[in-house]
Amino acid sequence: MKKLLSLALVALFGGFAVAEDKKDIVVVAVESKSFPTLVTALKEAALVETLKGEGPFTVFAPSEEAFKKLGDEKIKAVLADKELLKKVLLAHVVKGKVMAADVMKMDGKDAETVGGTKFKIKAGDDGVMIGDAKVTKTDIKASNGVIHVIDTVLMPN
Repeated sequence: MKKLLSLALVALFGGFAVAEDKKDIVVVAVESKSFPTLVTALKEAALVETLKGEGPFTVFAPSEEAFKKLGDEKIKAVLADKELLKKVLLAHVVKGKVMAADVMKMDGKDAETVGGTKFKIKAGDDGVMIGDAKVTKTDIKASNGVIHVIDTVLMPN
C-alpha cells in the first residue's frame, strides 16, 4: 500500500514537473506576467512562432523598467516600424541555451545574437553585463531555452 501511494505521489507531482518542462519561452514569458511590453512587441513583430520553435534559444528579456527607460515616444516609434522592431527583438536572442554559469566564463567575449549584433560580455563580482544591460535575474528555464532578465533594452548596430 505504501509503495502504491508513493508511486501515485511521484506520478502526480512528477506530472507537474513534466508539464512545466513543456512550456516554451513565449509561454513562460506570458505566464510570468513580468514582460507585457516584450510579449506585445513579439506579437507585433510576428516573432512568437519563432520563439516557440525548437531552439534552443537564450533570451535576454528587458524588464518593464528597461522599456520605460526608452520613453513612451521611442517605444511607440519602434512598435510602429516593424522592421526596426524585429531587429531590436532579435538583438536580444542568442542561439543555444546559455545558463548563468556559462555566461560567467564568457567575460570579455562577444555574444552574437540571431539578429547579427554583437555585444561584449562582462562578468565579475558585481554581476554580468551584456552590452550596456545588467543581467538582473538568471536561468528562467523553458523547454526550448532559457530567459535572463536585463535592465536595459539592447539596440542593434
